Amino acid sequence: MRLIIVDGLDGVGKDTHAQLIKQHYEKKGEKVIVRSHPESDNFYGRTAKKALLGKGKINQLKASVFYAIDVMYSLRRYYRKPTCDTLVMVRYLMGTAYLPRPLTKTGYRFFEKLVPISQYMFFLDATPEELVERIKQRSETEMFETQEEFLKIRTKALELAKGWHIINTGQSIEETYSAIEKILNELDNVTGS
Repeated sequence: MRLIIVDGLDGVGKDTHAQLIKQHYEKKGEKVIVRSHPESDNFYGRTAKKALLGKGKINQLKASVFYAIDVMYSLRRYYRKPTCDTLVMVRYLMGTAYLPRPLTKTGYRFFEKLVPISQYMFFLDATPEELVERIKQRSETEMFETQEEFLKIRTKALELAKGWHIINTGQSIEETYSAIEKILNELDNVTGS
């Protein structure tokens, strides 16, 4: 089973591009499952999402813990007993960039050893200014969705994204996806998928 990870800050287009990746492989006749965290189909995801819409340190901690449990739930359900050809995980390891600075790298290294990783790891990137503009289109805003927070979190996330395929989403959806699709095709040729 192919594991594809699509990660990045809020507003970069993770879900949009995960759906385009899904369509890419479905056109080849594959069964594809997309899991976007936090998921609303289970207690952990709903609790993480509710905490993200709140404020304060307790909600920040609650969001982080339940987000991690939600990812582990998806892995147990879909990765351990594969029922598809391709599993696309949206919001995966980069959630650790939202932790306070002293915990960021330690948290990332811990989870990197705990969860499966892949050659198909995409970090979608955009400037904090672009992200704020995109977030304005939404009906609700999460606690980390300010320009100041995006700047801090993006800096930490880019430090963690060594070895990832970093994709600039400050261009059109078509141009962004074209860059992703090129890498998918190259990786599929190398791995024989």
